[in-house]
Amino acid sequence: MPRYSAERIIGSGSFGVVYKAVQIQTRQTVAIKKVREDRRYKNRELAIMKVVKHPNIVTLMDCFYSKIQRDIYLNLVMEYIPETLYVTIRNHAKAGQCIPFALTKLYAYQICRALSYCHQRQICHRDIKPQNLLLDPESHTLKLCDFGSAKRLKENEPNVSYICSRYYRAPELIFESSYYSTSIDLWSLGCVVGELFLGTPLFQGDKSVDQLVEIIKVLGTPTKEEIMAMNSEYTQTKFPVVKALPWKVVFSGVTFENKPVPQDGIDLISQFLIFTPQQRSRGFDALAHPYFDELRQPKYALPGGKKLPALFNFTADEIKYAKKKGIADKVVPRERWAEFGVSGSSSKKKKRYNASN
Repeated sequence: MPRYSAERIIGSGSFGVVYKAVQIQTRQTVAIKKVREDRRYKNRELAIMKVVKHPNIVTLMDCFYSKIQRDIYLNLVMEYIPETLYVTIRNHAKAGQCIPFALTKLYAYQICRALSYCHQRQICHRDIKPQNLLLDPESHTLKLCDFGSAKRLKENEPNVSYICSRYYRAPELIFESSYYSTSIDLWSLGCVVGELFLGTPLFQGDKSVDQLVEIIKVLGTPTKEEIMAMNSEYTQTKFPVVKALPWKVVFSGVTFENKPVPQDGIDLISQFLIFTPQQRSRGFDALAHPYFDELRQPKYALPGGKKLPALFNFTADEIKYAKKKGIADKVVPRERWAEFGVSGSSSKKKKRYNASN
């Protein structure tokens, strides 16, 4: 007997089709991603989704196989979330508005948490973009989805460099590096946060080479050392000399309620959009950035008095990592220190956020 009834298609691509469906017995609304199985390859998406469990990652509820003629399809049943960050950005842009700065901060925070969880398990998503970030417009809860390109990276093991959607591709991928790290996701994260402010992708190249040109227009020409850090086997190291554009100029035309993009928000983006992959701020470390301090204030609420979604439901692994890095008292709100066994000792060790973390 069928367990699910498909209502309509809500997404499609080279991977397959996503349906909005209903679980027949419980009448619960779900999303089902239907992917054609190729028996020559192991499906990484299913294996990864079975192990990732985090408040900011979409939940796998069930899976089953179906057959159409000779083709076998894998069906991934996931919780249904009505919107994507892409739709939210575009709807605001069409109305001639940018997303309220308070919401941009909230969304950036949740993406950082999701990526940190993946990266601590050596899982590289490899396709971070607004389309793969689901959003509940009522609660403003954001969840990472679509692990179709994801992979557990292993040290000294080559990976395909033609990965990730163009506007969000880290420069080491454009330089055709096969030995990249989870830092490629952090570059994409910086691009997404920039897009939340701008309402349009930060770097828009028509093809791969053009994409690098757009990046250089802002970051300036990479040095020989930076190119080697991105791909030590890259031979061409001469590029036209272009000076870096100050980040405040990039966001100079953006305002919300006559206020400019906050400087600490721009600083956060600059910690991710760095040529040298090893220097990019890690996801959880970024939660200690002053940009997010406001979220930790007692009784802080969103515009209109709306309550924040759950932001501090930290897992044991997250707290362990925060204590190890000496940032627990920065990440956990003061009124919840006792709950998580946090003391104020780390603030004495680190009086300010260290971007090299």
